[in-house]
Amino acid sequence: MKMLINVAETVVADALRGMAAAHPELTVDVENRVIVRRDAPVAGKVGLVSGGGSGHEPLHGGFVGPGMLSAACPGEVFTSPVPDQMVRAAAAVDSGAGVLFVVKNYTGDVLNFDMAAELAEDEGVRIAKVLIDDDVAVTDSLYTAGRRGTGATLFVEKIAGAAAEEGAPLERVEALARQVNESSRSFGVALSACATPAKGSPTFDLPPGELELGVGIHGEPGRERRAMMTSREIADFSVHAILEDLNPRNPVLVLVNGMGATPLLELYGFNAEVQRVLTERGVPVARTLVGNYVTSLDMAGASVTLCQADEELLRLWDAPVRTAGLRWGM
Repeated sequence: MKMLINVAETVVADALRGMAAAHPELTVDVENRVIVRRDAPVAGKVGLVSGGGSGHEPLHGGFVGPGMLSAACPGEVFTSPVPDQMVRAAAAVDSGAGVLFVVKNYTGDVLNFDMAAELAEDEGVRIAKVLIDDDVAVTDSLYTAGRRGTGATLFVEKIAGAAAEEGAPLERVEALARQVNESSRSFGVALSACATPAKGSPTFDLPPGELELGVGIHGEPGRERRAMMTSREIADFSVHAILEDLNPRNPVLVLVNGMGATPLLELYGFNAEVQRVLTERGVPVARTLVGNYVTSLDMAGASVTLCQADEELLRLWDAPVRTAGLRWGM
C-alpha cells in the first residue's frame, strides 16, 4: 500500500518533528518522545498526562494544551509508550499539585503507567490514575483484560482538563475523570482494515462487501462480521448496543468519531442517523462533536460515544480549550 512516509522506522520521529514545526506553543522532545505544553508547569495546577501507541492521532498529542492535557507520551505505532516517557512527562508538568495519569485499558498501557506511577512517586510527584474502559463491544480482546478504552478518552481529557485549568485539586480532578468514564459508552464499526507502516498491508482480513461490528482501535475483532449495511442500519446497531449498557438519566454528549479514512461528508450523514435513533429512544442530546479524533491509521469506519452529563460536566465541556486537535472559546 502507498504511504506518505520515508521509512517505517522513523515514522513517529518524523511526525513529532512536523508537529513541533507546526505548533510552537508545544515543547516536543523528539528523542525522548514527550509532548508538553510550553508553559508547563503551571503554578498550582494539577498536571494531566496521557499517552499510548501512535496511529490514533490527534489522540493524545493533539490534545495537549490549555484546557486539556499537560503532556502526552507517544509510543511506536500501536505500541505502548515506556515508563521513562511517562516519568519524564510527569516531572515536566508537576507544579506540586500532583499529576493525573489518564490510561486507556490496554495491557501494555496499564502495566507501563502503573510502573511509571511508582517511579514518579519515588521522585516526589503525587500521582493519581484513571482507567478508561468505555467500549461495550466486547469484554476482553487481544489487547485487554476487560473493556477497551476508546472514545471516552476524549471526554475525560477535556472535562478533567478543564477542571484542572480552573485550579481544582487532584482529588477532584480524579473524581471527575472517573465520573466521565463511568458515564460513557462507545461502539465502533470498521468498513476496512488499517495498514501499519511496518507491515505495509492490512492488519486484518476484511473481505470486500463486509464490515466488522464492534471493532477496536487497533483492528481487534468485534462482536460479529456482516455484509455491508447502510448508515441507518449501522447507527441503529451501534446506538442500541450502547443503550443496552447505558441508561442515561441526563442529556448526553455525543461523539461521532471517524477512524481515519472516512470523509466528513459520510460522518455527518452518519451523525444524522445517530441523532435519529437517540430521538426515537427518548435520549436528549446536549452537545455533539463530529470528526476524526480517536483514529486507527487509515481505517474506514466510525465509532459512537455517549456520555450522560450533568450540569457540571456540561459546564466543563463548554470551558475554553486550545489544542492542536480541539479548540473553542479562547
